[in-house]
Amino acid sequence: MTSQTIPVEPFDFVIFGGTGDLARRKLLPSLFLRDCAGQIPAESRIIGVSREALSDNEFRKKAAAALKAHLPAKVFTKEASEKFQERLYYHHLDVLTPDGWEEFAAALDAAPSRIRSFYLATAPRLFGKIAETLGQLNLVCDGCRVVLEKPLGSNLETANEINDAVGKVFSEDQIFRIDHYLGKETVQNLMALRFANTLFEPLWNSAHIDHVQITVAESIGVGTRGGYYDHAGALRDMVQNHLIQLVCLTAMEPPSEFEADAVRDEKLKILRALRPIDEARVEAVTVRGQYKSGAIDGKAVPGYVEEISGEESSTETFVALKCEIDNWRWAGVPYYLRTGKR
Repeated sequence: MTSQTIPVEPFDFVIFGGTGDLARRKLLPSLFLRDCAGQIPAESRIIGVSREALSDNEFRKKAAAALKAHLPAKVFTKEASEKFQERLYYHHLDVLTPDGWEEFAAALDAAPSRIRSFYLATAPRLFGKIAETLGQLNLVCDGCRVVLEKPLGSNLETANEINDAVGKVFSEDQIFRIDHYLGKETVQNLMALRFANTLFEPLWNSAHIDHVQITVAESIGVGTRGGYYDHAGALRDMVQNHLIQLVCLTAMEPPSEFEADAVRDEKLKILRALRPIDEARVEAVTVRGQYKSGAIDGKAVPGYVEEISGEESSTETFVALKCEIDNWRWAGVPYYLRTGKR
């Protein structure tokens, strides 16, 4: 059986926010699995960047603990972890101050010909500043990429500001706006389920479907993400990215080809067809809630307010809404979206 892995040259993968929740729970475990699959060349570097003062070895120990906590026991082995840690490096850096940037640039310039990927797992308000400084230090080359984590701002104005700031340094084909829900196996199979299935494809319309329900239920609370979450809430954290992407995938027309631009164009048609929810209809088509203390599987769990240090908050941890798509395929078919923690 021939390998399906495309060989790549050694690269530098830089994670801004390298000690944060996203890096610990998602990025480092995913990179570890890619390393186990032989997809990361031995000379490659995975460089964590954060305000926390750590040495390389301290960062490696934190990474090993994260891998052990967030990977199945049958996947995590000491030998594989030690091999992966050889790729890990760390830079102590506050992106809003000049301190540390020169040392960081010197470390990257030690391998100037490598492809560089900058993963911005930080607050979106920092995206523009990070991109600007990378440009000023001449760290952005033709083979560079920048990955922007959601949410891209808190509204249209701030989203445009972020896009403009990053776009001054990186070209559009270097910018990857990521929604990690699209990497889930079930989500990736949606288009095949729809368009390659002769049973479902002819029935996927308003003549045969009464309504559509999309539910993303989480058993966990906000955990250590309280500082971010209390400013975002479930609507911004889950609905305007993950759930809307699922709406697009379930509602879109078949793309002319299964390439990124063609799929994006069909998604945009759905977004433009979504009926706006004006202020007069908000209470009729939306519900917001917040989890309280209670028990899950017989174990006591704190409420949201207790979990964010006891400060009063009206931030929603549950949201449900009714959406309508004004096009020929989905006219009269409501989409019910729900998401919540605990």
